[in-house]
Formats: sequence, structure tokens, C-alpha cells
Amino acid sequence: MSLHKHHPQHEEKITDSAFDGGVGSIPRHRLPRHTQDADAALRFVQDELMLDGNARQNLATFVTTWMEPQAATLIQASLEKNIIDKDEYPRSAEIERRCVNILANLWNASTPAGGEDAIGCSTTGSSEAAMLAGMALKWRWRARREEAGANASKPNLVMGANVQVCWEKFARYWDVEARLVPLDGATHLTADQAAAACDENTIAVVAVLGSTFDGSYEPVAEIAAALDALQASTGLDIPLHVDAASGGFIAPFLDQELLWDFRLDRVKSINASGHKYGLVYPGVGWVVWRSSDDLPRELIFSVDYLGGSMPTFALNFSRPASQVIAQYYTLVRYGFDGYQRIQQRARDIATTIAQGVEKLGPFTLLSRGEELPVLAFKLTTPDGWDVYDLSHELRSFGWIVPAYPMPKGMADVDVLRVVVRNGFTFDLAEMFLADLAKSVARLSGQQQARVAFHH
Repeated sequence: MSLHKHHPQHEEKITDSAFDGGVGSIPRHRLPRHTQDADAALRFVQDELMLDGNARQNLATFVTTWMEPQAATLIQASLEKNIIDKDEYPRSAEIERRCVNILANLWNASTPAGGEDAIGCSTTGSSEAAMLAGMALKWRWRARREEAGANASKPNLVMGANVQVCWEKFARYWDVEARLVPLDGATHLTADQAAAACDENTIAVVAVLGSTFDGSYEPVAEIAAALDALQASTGLDIPLHVDAASGGFIAPFLDQELLWDFRLDRVKSINASGHKYGLVYPGVGWVVWRSSDDLPRELIFSVDYLGGSMPTFALNFSRPASQVIAQYYTLVRYGFDGYQRIQQRARDIATTIAQGVEKLGPFTLLSRGEELPVLAFKLTTPDGWDVYDLSHELRSFGWIVPAYPMPKGMADVDVLRVVVRNGFTFDLAEMFLADLAKSVARLSGQQQARVAFHH
């Protein structure tokens, strides 16, 4: 379904005989009548893509924008493989299984057979992984309610207003009330807020290990303890899911003493994004459950028409094996020490940028890159321009820095956010800070000029 209605008779056309042998023109919004020369078609598309932003200067996205050429070679060599065809591509299926086990062990799951039988799967991204985890939570809650002879028609999911939009999608698509707790004195959900929002219809609490708004970790262990206390006082046994889209590939390497994963009995499932700090090009995500008891069997389908009886649990069916293979490459290539070094460097660069932003003067930092390598900052005192003007000004230097309001409870606060990823360097950080200073000076100068003109 297209959101825009196109009228062929009004379409713009590209008139360049180099593209079509001089026969005519190439329409933008309908299929060309004639076959094009391959090199000409390539150039036509490349010319369109020249107007995209430079991915290395994109400080808005959490998604990986650089991989080693060896990884690109593996991706290119496996683009035609469909990860769902486990019988036809058994080694790709085995690689997916290994990745799940590696992550389960990294997140301290207690798995049988020496950590080789973890319960989990790859997905197209962290959003699909969150959907699958949410489905399992809803099904388990409904089964408990029905077994107790209780009403199972009004499920709810407790989370902070700062959650990624995929959780609101899950709630709407699967008919679950989204209990979005407004921010109150913190930039994320607190333990007391989480426990207070729960009732007998709560399928789970979602704790976010690395908010997309400011990069901060929610206090997972404190939330788990509050839910333990809630169960002791009321009998309500509320599961905890950790959305570790970004933090799942940061905390195990840089914050090893932090309790957030399966070391907490309350945590039943974890999702993460391989194409964020997992260091893989989009798109691949992961979801892991504590045990087989936490993934209802009725959600798993057996597919017989691919050459063998294969279990599958995913929203998407066919998708490339290439990104799963690339994930395995990064895990094998870097190992624990390599991931630790890469993530520490990203954090060091983020904290360096935060120090530079602070020295500029007009900004107040909401986060400093000390958890996720992400910093968010606001204007301390408006000076005739705002963060949206600054975001636009930075575009003139090629930098893509998003400006947006914080979630409900802090919606009157507008911030800029900088995300540091693998491939971003200290040299680029210096360039960014220099261009930020020029942008601030230019905006302040324009404002002063306007004031002087009016006087």
C-alpha cells in the first residue's frame, strides 16, 4: 500500500539518452517499457543516491555504518541464501544456532549441555525480536489466567514513555494496553514507577538497557527487586523483559558488574540488535529466552515443504542468511577482547565529545556517553535560536544530528543527540566539535545582527 497516489500522466521523466540508448525517457513512478543497459541503469540509481547523507557523518543512527571488507565479502557471497531454508543451507542454520548460544552465554543464561542448547533465534532486527518476546509474554500470561479461571481479555504491558516505538507497535498490533509511564525526575523508568503500574493483567515490565532518547540504562536490577517485593506483598508474579537493543552489546563488555541479564531470576527474555552495537550492517536482531518454559510451544510452527521438518518462530519468513553470517564473523573475528576494545573506544569518543559540548557554554548535558556511547544535550537558555535551528545549521557541514522533544513527562525539553559508533574516530570528533562551535557562533551572530537591526 502506498501512502502517496501517483498519476502516471503527471509523472516527471528523466531525459538522458545515455540511460536508454536515445529511445525515450525513464519514468520515475512506473515500470519502463524497454530494457535498459546495465551500466546505464547503475549510473541512474547511483546518481539518485548521491543526494543521500554521508553515512559516516550520520550521528543520528544507532545502525552500523562501517564493517571490514572481509565481512562485506562474506555478505556478498551469501546474499542468495534464505535463512529459513535450514535443510538446504544447514551450515547457515548451524551458524545461527551458534550465535544464539554465544549471546545466551554472554548474557549469563543457564543453558543445558554446556551452553549449547539456548532458546532463541535471529530476526530482521531488534524490533521483530521485541515483537516475538512480547508475544511469548502475552501467551504465557493468558495461559496462567485461563488456568486460574480468571479473565484474560485485558492484558497490559508496563514500560517507560521513553521506550522505542516498536513496543507501542507491539501493543497496538497484539491488542495489549501500553502502560507508558511518564518520566518523572529521571529520563527513564524507575523501579517504583514500574511496580506501581502493575496489576493482575500485566503481562510483563519492559526495562530498556540503553534508551534511544539519551543512551541511559534503566535500573534493571532495581526494577527486578521492586517486582520481587511486589510479589511478596501481593502474590503478583510479573516477568521482566530487557530491551537491550543497544546495551546488550555494550554492557557485557564495559559494565560487567552491572546486573541486568539472566543473572536476575526475574528476567525471562532479552532482545538485542546485531546491526547496532553488534557491529553488523542492517538488518539482524536477536531474541533469547531464559528457558524453553518461557517460549510457548504453540507459537512455534513446523514447516515441511522446504526439504525437511523445520521449526520456525518469526514474523518474517524469507530473509537473507548473509547478515546472520556477518554476525558470526564479527563474533569470531573480534572475540571478547575485540568487542571490549571497540566499545570502550566508542565510549571514550562519546565522553570526549560531551566534554567539548560542555565547554562551548550554551548547553546542558542530559547524558555524557558513560553508558551507551551516546550523549544528549539541550540549550541551557534560549538565545533567539533553538536545537532545531542548530540541527539544520550542522547539516551545512554534512553532520546529521537529530533534534527532538523528550517523551511524556519531559516533553517540554528539546534535545540534540549524538550517537558514536564503530568507524567514528577522535579526528572526526574534533571536526564535529569545531563545526558545532562554528554553527553556534553563526546562529548567535545572526541573532545579534537581528537585534542590532531592530534597534
